[in-house]
Amino acid sequence: MIDDLRRLSVREWSLAGLAFCVLMMAVALGLEHLVGLEPCPLCIFQRVAVLAAAAVFLVAAIHDPVGRAGAVIYGLLSLAAVSGGIAVAGRHLWLQSLPADEVPSCGPGLDYMMEILPLQQVLAQVLSGSGECAEIDFLLLGISLPGWTLAGFVLLALAPLGLLLAANRPRRGYRWQG
Repeated sequence: MIDDLRRLSVREWSLAGLAFCVLMMAVALGLEHLVGLEPCPLCIFQRVAVLAAAAVFLVAAIHDPVGRAGAVIYGLLSLAAVSGGIAVAGRHLWLQSLPADEVPSCGPGLDYMMEILPLQQVLAQVLSGSGECAEIDFLLLGISLPGWTLAGFVLLALAPLGLLLAANRPRRGYRWQG
């Protein structure tokens, strides 16, 4: 099985990752526009992580590097984006798990913060928590949206790991000794 996965090209792993990113964004936008759920600041940051990973996968699929270095670079860049998404989704879940008396108060909206604060302060303030991010508006099978998003990011991490696996596959004219 590992040998079959190792045979997949950088393009194939990248297209699989890109397709999953498109699926994640389609679900997020569907929940926003069809169901009427408004994304909180942490939800928006999770979307940014999905879009960042999608951008890396798209460039990797178009480039389709032959050498190991390209696969490693694209694998590490996409893994960084996915890891950021995992961290934000984990933080979101943690906020939702807090008792009501420990939930941080709601701050200003993300649009307002982006207008008046430097980006570094916006990031710090959003990641420190907001009461609006602690609300659970939707459950599916008893799991909140950040829980499903975390699961999605964990699955999405298979694509960057696949890119790193592709970097270690044997090349033509070289006999694999593994």
